[in-house]
Amino acid sequence: MYLNAIGTALPEHRYTKAECWDAFAASDWYGRLDTRSHAIAKMVLRRENGIESRWLALDSLDEVFAIDPDTLHRRFAAHAPRLAGQAGTAALHRAALAPAAIDAVVVSTCTGNLCPGLSGYVIERLGLRSDVLGFDLVGQGCAGALPNWQLANALLGARQCEHVLSICVEVCSAAMYLDDDPGVLISACLFGDGAGAAVLSQRRPAGRRNVEWRETSSLTNPDAREALRFQHRGGMLRNVLTRAVPRLAAQHADEVLATALSRAGLTRDQITGWIMHAGGRDVLLALEDRFKVDPQALRYSRDALRDYGNLSSAFVYFVLDAALADAAPGGWWWMSSFGAGFTCHGALLAVE
Repeated sequence: MYLNAIGTALPEHRYTKAECWDAFAASDWYGRLDTRSHAIAKMVLRRENGIESRWLALDSLDEVFAIDPDTLHRRFAAHAPRLAGQAGTAALHRAALAPAAIDAVVVSTCTGNLCPGLSGYVIERLGLRSDVLGFDLVGQGCAGALPNWQLANALLGARQCEHVLSICVEVCSAAMYLDDDPGVLISACLFGDGAGAAVLSQRRPAGRRNVEWRETSSLTNPDAREALRFQHRGGMLRNVLTRAVPRLAAQHADEVLATALSRAGLTRDQITGWIMHAGGRDVLLALEDRFKVDPQALRYSRDALRDYGNLSSAFVYFVLDAALADAAPGGWWWMSSFGAGFTCHGALLAVE
């Protein structure tokens, strides 16, 4: 499988940490939460946490404090198809492919639910063929991008498709929840909205950099399920985020990498590029320590976190796009995502 082209999309409005703090301090919710929660939110939003801004599908930050099931569902239903379509359009444009060339579309999300699924909306918005294969993957959290590509690889490898459109879209502002739990508050301060798309093809695209999917590995650890997951409260998604997440992310990412390297007959020092999901600053620090790499090695993940926040499953598309735009040195790149479950996935990419 080859990466033909990649595209990304963001909402229209960008909000800084300072703006988020000011909006929270002026909201009714400030009075509903206790002084410990005030201190946590202030620490995350006023001090260095690796994030400077987020793009949210909101015309005003005041909207984020309307937390009820109908409002949040309307936000997801309005913006998830639009962002997914914009990212898909960008990827098709870069690939110089007409919509009719796409044989399957795979859409991943965890921040809302539509029936019929998002794949049908993407087919409509992009004008894909009526007989295109459509797949909706849900419930995989921040880890969702790699399973999406694994399915695309299976479709391409079975010769069922020539081109697969892979999309991850998250409207995290449609899953906002506030209470006095520290993990819930921190989640509300970390996540942003966005979508990433990739055209994945059987053959190497002409005239563009060669990025070939070579080896993949996955790990699911149900024993750590309660460390990172969504709960349903009052008809809404409530994110569970615990202090163990940075350690678990680094541990599982290391195990998945070791498995893939062993299968490919490679060693860790042969990795020249790191395309890593970044759950947050502490996760990146844990990854650096576990992998024994210089902070510069994860610069594209760090930059994406700074500019967009945690985009959940869409995040690694932005990291990969940045590395390719920067003409990062080729060789063996490692792309990895991890999240709810606790799950972790990775893939070796041969880049020329």
